[in-house]
Amino acid sequence: MALAPSVSGNAINGLGETAARPARVVYWAPNPDDIPHGAMQRWFYTVDPDAAPIAAARAERQVILNAPLADLAGPPVERPPEEWTAALTRFVVEGICEKTGVAVMDQAWVYEGQSIAQSRVIVLGVQHDFDAISTAPDAVAGGEVIRQYGRAAGAAKAVAGWLRQQGWAAEPVTGPMAGKLLLIPPALACGFGELGKHGSIIDAEMGSSFRLSAVLTDAPFAPTPPESHGIDDFCASCRICEDACPPMAIASEKQTVRAARKWYVDFDRCLPFFNQTNGCAICIAVCPWSRPGVGLNLAAKLARRAARVQGSAADAATQADAP
Repeated sequence: MALAPSVSGNAINGLGETAARPARVVYWAPNPDDIPHGAMQRWFYTVDPDAAPIAAARAERQVILNAPLADLAGPPVERPPEEWTAALTRFVVEGICEKTGVAVMDQAWVYEGQSIAQSRVIVLGVQHDFDAISTAPDAVAGGEVIRQYGRAAGAAKAVAGWLRQQGWAAEPVTGPMAGKLLLIPPALACGFGELGKHGSIIDAEMGSSFRLSAVLTDAPFAPTPPESHGIDDFCASCRICEDACPPMAIASEKQTVRAARKWYVDFDRCLPFFNQTNGCAICIAVCPWSRPGVGLNLAAKLARRAARVQGSAADAATQADAP
């Protein structure tokens, strides 16, 4: 905490601001010296540097990051948009990632001071091993998070390489370092579930226990639609992650952030414990949706409940209109 800057991370994020504006990098800057919390970011790497799960995962990820990207071939292959999007299924079948989606690029997803010219965002999701992430905040869970960031980077490189071999320029985007693109908004737009109370996406298939990467391209992919499973209402009445959060950073109500009403995690409360425990991850580990086999069944149950409520409302309206 001696390294904490005078400015609040919540202020950088735009908590309480009623006017829309681009997001600013608050953490995971490629160059920590560029942000107020850069000294705290550098300190993160001093925690348990010799822990075997952390060291092994970092080494594995670095190999992936260092791998070259395929050369750009030409001329561009032409396919109908729907066929381009359907072709992404191969990366799931081959185990390179667990989910894909496509969104039309929205400049509201770009960090302040950055620009993105490409028209499409391909979003990729890679799922955590549940037994490993369940050890959070142990170093085993920290290593698992790093490992999946590596897989996400590999998936983005694989998709970008495939596109480049098809004659289409493609740029991989991966975390945790913030680049040009916010990853959560395009993921929500193209079918990766809904934002959860803990500030992470909850997907019906993977729960909260996954990481994202993306590919920027002008290849004419057909966008995939957003999905709603009643998760937002579920979070409103669930307190599991809220109660499990040691620094009490998860709020019980939505808050206004850069003009949007949304679930928000208090950055200033979260960060010290996050840094101290190799990235924490308790909230995504305890989320009921993250437990294997639960999410899809829970989504189906909520859908049945919504249908009953809708049917009851329709019956009541019919009776009210009856003579």
